[in-house]
Amino acid sequence: MADITYDPDAAAALADWCNAALVSAADSFAAGKSIARRLGAHVVGDGVEFGFWAPELLDWHVSQSDIFLEILRAPDDLDLTASHTEARFERMLLPVVRSEGFVFSAAQGVRAGRRDRTGDFYALVWRDAEGALTRVLDPLAMSLPYGAFAPAEVYDVAAMQAERPDRAYFEALKGAAPHKFGPPTSILQLHIPTATAGGTLASLTRHIERIAARVENGLALEPADELFVGYDAVQPLPVEPTTVFETGPGFWAEEVLDGDVAEVTLTRPSTTNWGYDVVISGMATVNPVLLESGRPDELIDLAAALHGFPGGPKKLILDVVFGHSDNQGLDALASHYFAGPNMYGQNLDYKNPIVRAILLEMQRRKVNFGADGVRVDGAQDFKWWDPATQALHHDDDYLQEMSDIVQEVAGTEYRPWFVFEDGRPWPEEDWELSSTYRAVIEAQRDDDIFQWGPLTFAHNTPFIYTFWVSKYWRIQEILRHGENWISGTANHDTLRRGTQVSPKLNINTRLGETRMEILDKAYDNPAVSMLTYAVFPGVPMDFLNATARASWGFIRNQDDRYGVKVVAEEAISLKWQVDEYSYSTPGSFRRLKALGFETREDLARFFEFLPALVEVTEYHLDTIAALLNAVEPALSGPVRFTVENLKEIARAWMDDMHEYCNVSHSFSLLDPAQTRFMRRLREFRLENPWLTGNFGAGDDFRYLEPIDGRTVFAAHRQGPDGMGVFTLCHMEGKPTGVIEPLDLLPEGAPRDGWRVALASPLIGEDYEGGPLALEDSMGVVFVRK
Repeated sequence: MADITYDPDAAAALADWCNAALVSAADSFAAGKSIARRLGAHVVGDGVEFGFWAPELLDWHVSQSDIFLEILRAPDDLDLTASHTEARFERMLLPVVRSEGFVFSAAQGVRAGRRDRTGDFYALVWRDAEGALTRVLDPLAMSLPYGAFAPAEVYDVAAMQAERPDRAYFEALKGAAPHKFGPPTSILQLHIPTATAGGTLASLTRHIERIAARVENGLALEPADELFVGYDAVQPLPVEPTTVFETGPGFWAEEVLDGDVAEVTLTRPSTTNWGYDVVISGMATVNPVLLESGRPDELIDLAAALHGFPGGPKKLILDVVFGHSDNQGLDALASHYFAGPNMYGQNLDYKNPIVRAILLEMQRRKVNFGADGVRVDGAQDFKWWDPATQALHHDDDYLQEMSDIVQEVAGTEYRPWFVFEDGRPWPEEDWELSSTYRAVIEAQRDDDIFQWGPLTFAHNTPFIYTFWVSKYWRIQEILRHGENWISGTANHDTLRRGTQVSPKLNINTRLGETRMEILDKAYDNPAVSMLTYAVFPGVPMDFLNATARASWGFIRNQDDRYGVKVVAEEAISLKWQVDEYSYSTPGSFRRLKALGFETREDLARFFEFLPALVEVTEYHLDTIAALLNAVEPALSGPVRFTVENLKEIARAWMDDMHEYCNVSHSFSLLDPAQTRFMRRLREFRLENPWLTGNFGAGDDFRYLEPIDGRTVFAAHRQGPDGMGVFTLCHMEGKPTGVIEPLDLLPEGAPRDGWRVALASPLIGEDYEGGPLALEDSMGVVFVRK
C-alpha cells in the first residue's frame, strides 16, 4: 500500500476546525451537530478524511501517540458475495490528531468503494501498555459488507448519489425552500427477506420493475403482481444492520490484530431477523444481509424503481429504530451512548449532546438514500431520566428534531413525511385503555405528522368473537381523529401477535374451516379492508405477508442464551400457521426434519412439553433437557436431549420458519378474485383521496341494531361535488338474512342515483344492487355522484 500517504495538514485542519466548533458553538449540542457531519469516512478530492468520536479513549487516558487509523486493503479479487473467504489484507497504521473526545486523520491514495469495486476497509485502533491493539469501529460507516462488528469500507457516497437513476424525480421538487413531502394514500409494508424468493433489495427491485413494465405495456397482472399494485407508498421493515450470532462465528474473524498483513476469515452475513433488533452502530447504511451485491446502491435502486413507477411515483418510507439498542450494541459502541438497561436491551442517552447529534446524523444519512417518508419505531421509548423528579420523561423535543431534519438528494433539499409508532403510556398495564395515540401529533409543529392508530397497534386480534363491537369506542375515535392515523389491522406486529393467541379462546370459526384459514382471512379480510379503505379516515396500510396469506412470526436466529425460551414462546404459532400438509412439503422445515421431527405431529408433541418446562423450571436448560428425556413414550427428535441440541432445535425452528414465511411460496395458492378485489379497493381509495379526512357533520357511522348475533357496520360519507359513499360491512357473527342495503342509508341521505362500486368476492362482481344476505366478511360499497 505504498500509494497511501498520511496527510498531516488535512488532519490538523480537521482537528483545528473541531476545536473552533467546540469553542464557538451556541452549546454542546450545536457543536455536536456540526461535528457529526464530518465523522465517518468522506471522500474529499483525491483524499479521504476520517473522523471518530472516541470519548472512552479520553476517559482511559490513551495518548494520541497510541491511537492510529487502520487501513486494510482487500485483495483485488475479493468477492463480497462469497459465503466463505480466506483473505489476506494489507494493513497500514496512520497517525491521528485529537480534539478532546474526537479523533481525525486524513490520507491520500485510499481506495473508495463504488458499485463496481471494493474499497479499502478502516477502523480506529489504540495500543495499550502491553502493545496490544484494540479496534474502535465507525458507527457512522456508509458501507459495512461484514456487518456492524467489522471494519467499515470507505465508500464514495457522492459518486453513488451522482449515479442514482431517479435524479430527475428529486430535481423536479427543487424550490426556494425545502420541499415538504405529504402523506401517501395507502402503504404496503413488507419484510425484504420474505418479500421475494431472492430475499434481497435487488430481488425486490427487479420484481417491482417487472410489474412496472407490465403495467406500462398494458399487460394483464397475475394475482402475485396485484399484491404490489394500488399502493402509492412502500415501507420496508428496518434495513439497518442488526445483531449477529451471539456465540459466533463472526463475519470478520481475525486471530491477532497486528502486523502488516491481516489473515481474515470472511463469512457472508447470514442472520435472519425481522429488522428491529438493532445495535445502533451502522444505522446510516444498509444491512449487508439484504444486499445481493454487497453494495449499498441497492437501496437507491429500490427508491428509483418506486419513484419511476408508471402512472405515478410510489413513495419509499424507511422504518427507523432509534428507541433502543440490543445488548450487543454494548460491544459496538462506547458506553457513553447508553443510559441503562430496558426490556429490549439498552436505553440510549438522548441527553448526551454528542450522542443526540450523532443519532440525528445517522438518520439524515440513511434518509438521504432517497426516502420520501420516515416511520419511527417505538417513539414512546425515547425517554430520559430526570434525577430531580426521579422519573422518566418522554423526549418529545428529540422527536421534533427528527422530523425537522432537512435532507438533500440530487441538489434538492426536502423534509420527508413522518409517522410515529407511539402507544404511550405503554408499557403500563392500562395502556390499551389509556393511550390516545395522539401524543406526538399534538406535540409537533407540522400538521401532517402521523401516528399508528389504535387498531394498528400490536395487540389487536380480529378473529376473536366480539372484537369489532368491543372496539366500537376506538372506531368512534378513528372517525373523529383518524385523519392523522395509520389505519388497518394487518401489519408485522398484529399478525405476529395473532399467531400467539391461544386457540382455546372464543375464536370466530366462521372465518374458515381450519386455524390457518381463520388466521389468513382475519388479516386479509374483505369486510375489514372495506372499512379501512372506503370508510376510515387516515392512511391505510397492509402487510404483504397478510395479503399474500403467507405466514409470519418472530424471526431471529442469533440467540444462544435465550433462543430456546424465545422458541417456546413462539411454539403456539405452529397451531395457527402450519398444518400437516404444509409441514410435509419436501422443501419445508428441512432442518427440523433432519433433527428427527419428521412429521408435524412429532414437532407438535415436543412443543406441548417445551413451553411448560421453560415456565416450570424458570428456564433451566439442563433440567429441561433431563425432563424431556424422561417423557414416555419418548419424544421424537434427537436420541437424547441436551442443552446443545435444544439450542440447535431452536435455531432450526427460526431458520425453517424464515424460509416458510417467504411470500413466494403462497403465490400459487392466491385467489384471483380476492387479489383483484383488494387491488380495486386500493384504487378506489386513490381515486377518492378526500376519504382521508375526518368524518364531518353530514357523515354517519353505526352498527345495525339490534345486534342479533352479528356485527354489521353501515357508513355514509359525503364527498366533494355532492358525491356520496355508502358502505355496508359484515364484520362477524350470524348472517343478516335478506336485506335491501340502500334501505339502511341514514335518515336524510338521498335514495336515488346509487350504484355498486365494489362488492366482496363472495358477493361477486356481477352484483348490481338489490336484496342480498350478508355473511361474515362480506361487504358492499355504493357510490353516488
